[in-house]
Amino acid sequence: MNEATLAAGEYNTLQPYLMVKNAAAALEFYKQALGAVERVRHMRPDGRVMHAEFSLGDTCVMMADEVPEIEAWGAEHYGGSPVSLHMYVADCDAQYQQAIAAGAIPVREPSDQPYGDRMGGFRDPFGYTWWLATRKRA
Repeated sequence: MNEATLAAGEYNTLQPYLMVKNAAAALEFYKQALGAVERVRHMRPDGRVMHAEFSLGDTCVMMADEVPEIEAWGAEHYGGSPVSLHMYVADCDAQYQQAIAAGAIPVREPSDQPYGDRMGGFRDPFGYTWWLATRKRA
């Protein structure tokens, strides 16, 4: 990736790359739960997603179906991921409720935190934990 691509705002310096079982379903979940906007989807001849990208605000998240042939497994394979995703949103309570309505598993109801955020969390159906936060004070 060159600096012109970065400067164009197409990508940031670092993008999360999620491996999942059933990436097509994950894309639909992220659209419903988080308002993700699908950017690109490339398919393998066998019907699996080879590479996909979606936007959440100013961030591009990349993802693909797990590829057992090269031991590229999704979080479910390991019983969940030790890595979580933390996302700032305008209203974490509303976004949390939207995610739960889309099928997310509650981890923590939104509540005020001592460091100035209001934050809540959920686990998605693909093994990743998401923390939604709204900054309340600096």
